[in-house]
Amino acid sequence: MSFASKIKDNIVLYGALAANLGIGVAKFVAAGITGSSSMLTEGVHSVVDSFNQVLLLYGQHSAKRPADEAHPFGYGRELYFWAFVVAILIFAVGACISIYEGWRHIGHPEPLSSPTINYVVLAISFLLEGTSWTLAVREFSASKGREGWWRAIRRSKDPAGFIVLFEDSAALAGLVIAGVGIWASHAFSDPRIDGVASILIGLILGLVAILLARESKGLLIGERADPQVIETIRTIVAAHVAIVSVNHVRTIHTAPDSIFAAISADFEDSITMGAGETMIEEMETQLRAAVPMLASIYIRPEKRADAALVVDHVTVDL
Repeated sequence: MSFASKIKDNIVLYGALAANLGIGVAKFVAAGITGSSSMLTEGVHSVVDSFNQVLLLYGQHSAKRPADEAHPFGYGRELYFWAFVVAILIFAVGACISIYEGWRHIGHPEPLSSPTINYVVLAISFLLEGTSWTLAVREFSASKGREGWWRAIRRSKDPAGFIVLFEDSAALAGLVIAGVGIWASHAFSDPRIDGVASILIGLILGLVAILLARESKGLLIGERADPQVIETIRTIVAAHVAIVSVNHVRTIHTAPDSIFAAISADFEDSITMGAGETMIEEMETQLRAAVPMLASIYIRPEKRADAALVVDHVTVDL
């Protein structure tokens, strides 16, 4: 894949990375000049976000490695691991440092200086973050279809999209809080308000980190495919005249665009082994044509009564 193609495929991540790098430098310069706690917090926030985008890009690159003997289903779920690391970094670095810096500033407030440079940096930052946020919203909106936003996030198997969406949303909220905190500090001649703003930014980051960790954990442990995909698999298998019943369809995402499916079906007793093998090959061909994300398919002939005796059967994919 060419570099231009990689940029196009990861436009959201590259856009967020470029915005955060530029914004982070500007925020640190402004914080150094004015001594603003919330501006310093915003600088740390941008650095953390930049590092997060690098980790997600690395995760996407690593996840595309082909399957080998040690990892027969590929490395797709490595992206989920790095997504979980990103959530931890947002909490451990972004949220904790922000809250600490705010608490320190409240206890030892620094003298107020002209807020003009802070306002300029905040305005530029809002413009750049808004651009990155718009890209993330458009990309995620196109992928979610008619589903509601929260439901689409919960069901999404590609963490890169909703992580950038969450990060940019938190960044925009943080910029607004920082702006209000700087204004209020000067309006009421109380620099401690700036520290309170820093703590509020940290709390927002903590909430985002918890939400991302929860979603990433589910993906890392292993989530089933979309119910519509499972129903499609069941319908195709059940349509064969020699199939008495489909006992269960169990799926797991091995990557955002890769699914492993294990199917238990009750075959007619009159079907010979050779005819059964041919039928299974036909079903696999039909399944892959209907659901291109099916990377691995396992179809097991099994009596319905025997399948019902399996202790570990689940109902969510029946």
